Amino acid sequence: MIGEHSSKQYDQELEAIRSKVLLMGGMVETQFEEALNCFRVGDSAKADKVMADDHAVNQLEVQLDDACSHLIVKRQPTANDLRTVMATIKVITDLERIGDEASKIARTAKSLHERGATGFAHYDMIRSIGKGTTDLLHDALDSFARLDGKQALSIIAGDEVIDHEFRTILRNLITFMMEDPRTISSALDTLWVAKAIERIGDHAKNIAEYVIYVVEGRDIRHSKPAAQEG
Repeated sequence: MIGEHSSKQYDQELEAIRSKVLLMGGMVETQFEEALNCFRVGDSAKADKVMADDHAVNQLEVQLDDACSHLIVKRQPTANDLRTVMATIKVITDLERIGDEASKIARTAKSLHERGATGFAHYDMIRSIGKGTTDLLHDALDSFARLDGKQALSIIAGDEVIDHEFRTILRNLITFMMEDPRTISSALDTLWVAKAIERIGDHAKNIAEYVIYVVEGRDIRHSKPAAQEG
């Protein structure tokens, strides 16, 4: 009876942590979407809010790390339970870094707006990769919530598409800068934003990999695509 009672307490504590992780996920998802919107419309006030919101994300990271550490010490989980806690800690780190990348996008958007930078349609350059990465992040959080290994695998494949789009943007921006040196400053800012979006895609992929680690007990980081599908 003591073991059963302890197990129920552990499950409740872990579920409370997972709920807060998903809350954090929703926060950074909103932060990213608002940062993209700032880049589209050039709203300095909203950009400031995106950057300010990052403090709340950082605080939640600290709280969740502490809760996970206490859970490990108090409950001493083993096997799949321990994998779940360790993967959750890694997800928390990736979510915090997504918030950092969203702040970079907002900061760049504010800078472009305040300089009145013109020369080409900045948002048009990143519209597709922004939408694709927004969807990827949403699906990664969904797969974490439901511990859906199949969905997680599709997210890993989706990150390859994001990487390809980033390389295309890079080539296009280099062409702009070569053809008209006056666009160099704003083109570099747009490239900075595209790179931040690509990094968010990487973090979404990381979350998917942790889901597979929990569900299947396989660490597929740094594996080739064929090995991931096996």
